[in-house]
Amino acid sequence: MANYKYHILLCGGTGCTASESPKIKANFESILAEKNLTDDVQVVATGCFGFCEKGPIVKILPDNTFYTQVKPEDCREIIDEHIIKGRKVQRLLYENPEDKEHISDSKHMGFYKKQMRIALRNCGFIDPENIEEYIARDGYKALATVLEQNDPMATIDIMKKSGLRGRGGAGFPTGLKWELCRKNEADQKYMICNADEGDPGAFMDRSILEGDPHTLIEAMAIGGFCIGATKGLVYIRAEYPLAIHRLQIAIGQAREYGLLGDNIFGTDFSFDIELRYGAGAFVCGEETALIHSMEGKRGEPTFKPPFPAQEGYLKKPSNVNNVETFANVPVIINKGWEWFSSIGTEKSKGTKVFALAGQINNVGLIEVPMGITLREVIYEIGGGIKGGKKFKAVQTGGPSGGCLTEKFLDTPIDYDNLIAAGSMMGSGGMIVMDETSCMVSVA
Repeated sequence: MANYKYHILLCGGTGCTASESPKIKANFESILAEKNLTDDVQVVATGCFGFCEKGPIVKILPDNTFYTQVKPEDCREIIDEHIIKGRKVQRLLYENPEDKEHISDSKHMGFYKKQMRIALRNCGFIDPENIEEYIARDGYKALATVLEQNDPMATIDIMKKSGLRGRGGAGFPTGLKWELCRKNEADQKYMICNADEGDPGAFMDRSILEGDPHTLIEAMAIGGFCIGATKGLVYIRAEYPLAIHRLQIAIGQAREYGLLGDNIFGTDFSFDIELRYGAGAFVCGEETALIHSMEGKRGEPTFKPPFPAQEGYLKKPSNVNNVETFANVPVIINKGWEWFSSIGTEKSKGTKVFALAGQINNVGLIEVPMGITLREVIYEIGGGIKGGKKFKAVQTGGPSGGCLTEKFLDTPIDYDNLIAAGSMMGSGGMIVMDETSCMVSVA
């Protein structure tokens, strides 16, 4: 294996891909070849770094230099100055809007300071199309641990004690959901991932799938073992071509490495995953509508009971969790339920991923501990309102949620507080509006 002196990490998420990141990657590679540096410098297209407002982003390791709004024509200067001469390209560094100081390390940026990345831990760090990079960051270790212990109820108990609740909007306790499905006997059960993500302004699940697809595969296999399912289904909207492409590659690699299929890790547990494509109906984010759509029927919700845990896909017991919920599972197994439950608030444990959009300076994807206030998110992480205008409202929870005005800015973000304020967490879309926004038009 090559021992590289430098790694050039380039955001390869959907947003930066639309802003020519594939051309930037091609330029880096051709210039490095021209200068005979391909054995010394590796160029890696990663998932989303989160700071979408400043994309395309290029990060240089090992010195952790963070370049923003990079264009294809900047590649030669980065290689000549930074890689060859060891001098940072000042004009491409992030400029702090308050004191105009150039910041080279993302740790010192207001956008990242209050974030805590659990579900997004690998996004922007690894090549999502290389299983070995996922394995190098404790990938599939949790699945190995669970199968070695061979005690589904003990793993379910860990999930219950962790306090992880569904990140798709409803906030139902994940461990309890798994337990209910496990209790229903059947010759076939299904572990289903909801990757439909229909909320306006939301791109959390898409970014996880584009940047870290193996975390979903590992978590679904763990969940499948716990509920007694051998089949996993991912319901993903067809408008997510890059996420689909990377998930297909990851599933193929997992099968090749014996991490999907028969007798995983030499045990008697077998599990495999198939993709099912949605046509982009918002209502298919609801689990019964999603199941009907996968069955080829009209995607409309039905009354519960029966719950999917009793009678789901093809009338068999099924468990539905969304992408972000699954992304937390391997970390909880690896670091322990005590660690996870120490983050967040009493009834809302862990972190939450939000897609910050609208009239805000730092549009992007963020992951913050539960209990952080709306003010901290909008003004410290989000950098305040564009053009110095006044804040009017923030819309959370998608079409089912509501708009929170200035008097709610100091509300700690968790499931219960947002409902009490007249909105909801939802899947994590957060659309910020300024004084010029017409609330009638918004409605």
